[in-house]
Amino acid sequence: MAISLKIQTTMEIPLMPLREVVMFPRAVAPLFVGREGSIKAIKCAIEQYNRQIFLVAQRDSSVSRPEEKDLFGIGTVCRILQLLNLPDGTIKVLVEGLHRARWQSSGNFFSSAVGAIGDPTRPGTVVDLKNGDFSLHEGAESFQLVRMLPFDEEEAAAHEAGATQEAVHEVLEEYGKFNKKITNEVLYAVTSNKNPGALADAVAPLLKADYLKKQEILEEPNQVRRLDMVFEFLQREVSYAGMDHRIKNRVKRQMERNNREYYLNEQIKAINKEMGRDEDPEAELKDLEARVAEKNMPDECREKVRREIKKLRHIPTTAAEYTVSRNYVDWILDLPWNILKETMIDLDRARTTLDADHFGLDKAKERILEYLAVQKLVNKLKGPILCLVGPPGVGKTSLAKSVATATGREFVRLSLGGVRDEAEIRGHRRTYVGALPGKIIQSLKRVRFNNPLFCLDEIDKLSTDFRGDPASALLEVLDPEQNHAFADHYLDMDYDLSQIFFITTANSLHSIPLPLQDRMEIIKLPGYLETEKHSIGKFFLLPKQVEAHGLETGNLRLSDNSLLEIIRSYTKEAGVRGLEREIAAICRKSAMQIVESGDLGKQVTVTCQNISQFLGVKKFRYGEREDKVRVGVCTGLAYTELGGELLMVETAIMPGSGKVSTTGKLGEVMQESASAALSYVRSRADSFGLRPDFHKDIDIHIHVPEGATPKDGPSAGITLTASLVSALLGLPLRNDLAMTGEITLRGRVLPIGGLREKLLAAHRGLISTVIVPKDNEKDIKDVPDEILKGLNLVFVSHVDEVLPLALVAGAGDIYPEGRRSNPLYLSLRHGPDLGEGRVAAH
Repeated sequence: MAISLKIQTTMEIPLMPLREVVMFPRAVAPLFVGREGSIKAIKCAIEQYNRQIFLVAQRDSSVSRPEEKDLFGIGTVCRILQLLNLPDGTIKVLVEGLHRARWQSSGNFFSSAVGAIGDPTRPGTVVDLKNGDFSLHEGAESFQLVRMLPFDEEEAAAHEAGATQEAVHEVLEEYGKFNKKITNEVLYAVTSNKNPGALADAVAPLLKADYLKKQEILEEPNQVRRLDMVFEFLQREVSYAGMDHRIKNRVKRQMERNNREYYLNEQIKAINKEMGRDEDPEAELKDLEARVAEKNMPDECREKVRREIKKLRHIPTTAAEYTVSRNYVDWILDLPWNILKETMIDLDRARTTLDADHFGLDKAKERILEYLAVQKLVNKLKGPILCLVGPPGVGKTSLAKSVATATGREFVRLSLGGVRDEAEIRGHRRTYVGALPGKIIQSLKRVRFNNPLFCLDEIDKLSTDFRGDPASALLEVLDPEQNHAFADHYLDMDYDLSQIFFITTANSLHSIPLPLQDRMEIIKLPGYLETEKHSIGKFFLLPKQVEAHGLETGNLRLSDNSLLEIIRSYTKEAGVRGLEREIAAICRKSAMQIVESGDLGKQVTVTCQNISQFLGVKKFRYGEREDKVRVGVCTGLAYTELGGELLMVETAIMPGSGKVSTTGKLGEVMQESASAALSYVRSRADSFGLRPDFHKDIDIHIHVPEGATPKDGPSAGITLTASLVSALLGLPLRNDLAMTGEITLRGRVLPIGGLREKLLAAHRGLISTVIVPKDNEKDIKDVPDEILKGLNLVFVSHVDEVLPLALVAGAGDIYPEGRRSNPLYLSLRHGPDLGEGRVAAH
């Protein structure tokens, strides 16, 4: 028999969609509501519709703003019992299901809890719950009023569902044994329902079935079939719950069996101990205690280790904590706390070792020997930390190794390049899985002595990220006032690093923090000169590579000029690594020729003429002077980490409007030097025989060739000035003269750096005269005699001393670009043609 609930067809109430939840009649359930439209629907139902709201499940729970097609056609009319506003803006609402119903859209949508968008002026429109106005808020999430339609249910006779009801009661009682939420009170309330439809509606919310299955139960009009569906799902739940219960019991029995096996194993170990058949953990702990008693370590450390061993006695050997504590004890006992290697400081032996391993580097060697002499007198290592700074390949790391050999210390090298984690220096705390001490402590364990020479390589390559700043951790390591109590996180106690001889290396200082620089004494290692590279290649690298490639001394003949050609045309570096690679390439080619000829005594000769057969075409070119004198072209000198270079400065003038341009990838400082040179020339225009406003009618272009190479620095000031004056006066500059020096607006010549390398470039480029600032005269003692030989050094303090030496006076009329043959120069003249005479008078 079909029945239908009496529902007014014109009844409209707010609709709220549910995600993965199905509400049944007579059920009371709490709901957490967060969607804006749903919250407004609930508030509207409370204030306008006698707390009644229609709840219907979504077909797809991922849809955030469901439309009519996204909702099921049957839901439940509910009454709102309680509402609680939560701090996060959501609400908790307690609802009670009243009855099933179908629904039909009324076409009225509401935004921001205001009147219907379809008809905002109709009677009964919902007033804004906050302000009471009817304004529409564009873009706000809306809810819908829906019209309730009757749901026809097929009522069953009492005898039709009697057996099923009894079966449901029995299975539900069994299910209550596994589901703690089904209390006796709930069980009594559910089983008291005599109507099969009401019983099905009461049991369905207790099931853990999928919401789509529950929706099928909700939509079933036949009460008997609905109860059968519930009974089927309930039986399945009882089956799953029973299986889960059996699995848990099985796991419990397995754990009990494991405990029993552990107990029996312990008994077996005790029996084996009595019979002497196996190692005893207690015996291992006694061995550790014996090592602690014999170990030369601080008393505080000894007590801490004993406490750890005592703790080990109470921890099962199979426990993870036992392994952690045992590793910690092993680390402490393996460290060389007070174990020092006997060292000997013999200055003669140290000097011999340094000279044998390294050519040149006299200043660095002298500073290291001074350091060792002081240590010998005070008999203590406490003192500044040495930092060797220089370009790659000059022998910083190998120099540190030679110091270790000379002093009889163990050598430890730790590369810091790319280290970005503070724990690499200080270690990890023991609470972390796989924790270890820092690299400092690990290295000391390997060398087994507490006074090695520790080389911290590439200290300028340290990085920083969210894991900490390793450079800050090194402040304690490299401070002689603090490193006697270095705190490693893993050891959790102070460790004495004061007996370690620390030497650090770096390529540059700008990336090393100033506090860290302050703790070190900086020793700069300049790049090798060409003469030094020649000696290193001849006496060190060539014999080394000949032996490494299986050649005899007479198998390869490399002339001095050939070696010099390799240095100049096939390498461009501050060190000698590239030179060693090129020599190795020659050795490989020679070995191939000897093997192919079958004559193991054959001699391969390498000359400047056939060197390309071994190394290919030339890779680099070195600066050479101009082949003849030219107007506006001046030879300067530049310093790079790779050595000195000739720097050609070209200036051209042309009719224009006073524009000045500089090209050649000049840096900011060098561009300022060009501006200073032009300002100086303009301020002295009358002295040069130029009109005061000569610059207004011309454009000046200053160019430094090799435009792909960045150039910067103030030392080209007088070079720029001389080039500019030459171009303005039409007087050529000497091609056998080079100059270097910074210029001021008053024409003063200031000192520069890198004089040694610059003079080498002049010597190599066949320059005969070099103009140098007067204040650099003291630096000549650092320049080798073989470089000074053949160079005429002129020391100047003002530009007025430079121009008469650099300009070729009297030659302006014999060159095509000379002033007398070019009307542009004549137009710049002020009065008679006195330019040459006035320059000469300077």
